[in-house]
Amino acid sequence: MGKLSQLSETLIGSEIVRLGNEINARIRNGEHIYNFTIGDFNPTIFPIPIELESEIIEAYQNKYTNYPAGEGILALRESVSVFLKKHEDLDYSTSEIQIASGGRPLIYSIYRAIVDKGDKVIYPVPSWNNNHYVHFTEGEHVVIHTTAENKFMPTAADIAPHIKGATLIALCSPLNPTGTTFSKSNLEEICDLVLSENASRSADEKKLYLLYDQIYWTLTHGETEHHNPVSINPAMKEYTIFVDGISKSFSATGVRVGWSMGPANIINKVKAILSHVGAWAPMAEQVATANYLKNDNAMQTYFTTFKKALIDRLMGFHQGFQAMKADGIAVDSIAPEAAIYLTVKIDVKGKTKENGDVIASQMDVWQYILDEAKVALVPFSSFGAGKDSPWYRMSIGTSKLDEMQTVLQSIRTALLKLK
Repeated sequence: MGKLSQLSETLIGSEIVRLGNEINARIRNGEHIYNFTIGDFNPTIFPIPIELESEIIEAYQNKYTNYPAGEGILALRESVSVFLKKHEDLDYSTSEIQIASGGRPLIYSIYRAIVDKGDKVIYPVPSWNNNHYVHFTEGEHVVIHTTAENKFMPTAADIAPHIKGATLIALCSPLNPTGTTFSKSNLEEICDLVLSENASRSADEKKLYLLYDQIYWTLTHGETEHHNPVSINPAMKEYTIFVDGISKSFSATGVRVGWSMGPANIINKVKAILSHVGAWAPMAEQVATANYLKNDNAMQTYFTTFKKALIDRLMGFHQGFQAMKADGIAVDSIAPEAAIYLTVKIDVKGKTKENGDVIASQMDVWQYILDEAKVALVPFSSFGAGKDSPWYRMSIGTSKLDEMQTVLQSIRTALLKLK
């Protein structure tokens, strides 16, 4: 076979999708595995809102099956604008909003609109797919290795040494894979860094922009509050490009409606890039979402039930891991703050299995938990962290409450077998 482009020869496919496919193949072959890998929902457990479903069906019945406008239909951009103002106090006009088929094409297009070959891109690890988007754009990877002490959220002090000459900072809160969030003070300090750096640049220098992925922002739990750069400091509006949508908020990952908000000049470039990629959200789904976002009562009712179901699972697993930790088993977890993820530590590298084999690496740990406990997690190494990281993402969007204790007991039993 002949060689292909440098990009295709060097690009690595999604590690999370690969792991998920491996697990699903084993399940199809009859193996019973508790699969906590993919950041998705089981629609039989977490269906989309019935009102949204009805709107989608009605839109198809009304023959909304043609091409949508390249920037998204006006009705949806108007609904998003009102939704943002009402729920986040963010002011974005329809010309500052771009609709696409979920967050992925928006993130790709934002990178393409801003990053040139060799440009410095700052991003933390673990985080979702930034390493691949930097590779797509041939940028310079500036990786911030975060720690459990800061809930794996980067700080201004982490970023400051690298900010000179950087073009883009890519942040996410609530964070995939950890389900943790920025504190207001932490995000304020990062905003101050960006504004100070841009003030120091001459008129002909490229500015430093902030890509802020907040696709999980509605799914905060307990006392957790979501913060965003523009609400914290309105001067950040000139330099912030948001990624948002309905995929996680309404358990609608397959409906494929996302949006980006930012300076009109950047949004116009994103629109131009997407016009060639063709990653539009389907017309009927756009019409349906435009109508659903106006239904405050339906949304509030949905969130009340949906978020309770999520936190019941997240806290149940968190408490289970904390009970194991209290019993001297080498595990830990970080209290969930948002999204659908629990951050779990399984630190048994170097221990010996019953057959005498040594668990020599973190991938051996992952494989042991899969084979012995029949539980599939995603190692943080799949999110750009080091291969020796003992931390894992547990995604609860497909979990059943009545299986929780069985899963926890299976992990406990497997770990107690190690010497």
